[in-house]
Amino acid sequence: MRASTIGTWSLAGLIIGAAALAVSLSACGGDNAGGAAEPATHTLYLEAIEPKGTTNVEKEPFPEESLPEGGGYALDEPDAEGNWVVETYKWSADQVVVSEGDTVNLEILGVNGALHEGKIESHVDTFTVERGKLTSLSFEAGAPGVYKIICTLHQPAMTSELVVLPRE
Repeated sequence: MRASTIGTWSLAGLIIGAAALAVSLSACGGDNAGGAAEPATHTLYLEAIEPKGTTNVEKEPFPEESLPEGGGYALDEPDAEGNWVVETYKWSADQVVVSEGDTVNLEILGVNGALHEGKIESHVDTFTVERGKLTSLSFEAGAPGVYKIICTLHQPAMTSELVVLPRE
């Protein structure tokens, strides 16, 4: 398939997806036709996780290029048997989507990594997630926009987005 055909299909998929989202959001208005939907409360669950891959130099050569600086990535040199490891930290969801004025309750479980110091731009100044513990956050979604959910210790990899949609 030619690159221009793939681009056309990708654009078509994006348009169809946006239309489906618009229809589903307008359908959520229920009996409040023509008026603004009432703010909702959302309880969402995230985990601090560490995807990890191990292989051997006989199967795959050790990468020559370094990974970006920061605590978000680790690349362990081959050991005596030739085994090497690559790992990263991430939040289990890439995006959290809510509407302006909604109450957001986040329940974040620390699965991997001893400690994660986090923040949510314009919403939560600081929070801490520890392995084996549940961190509960509650806030009101502010102005429409896209805000980063960041672990300051594991950048650049451990970043998700809080997407706040306008209330219609």
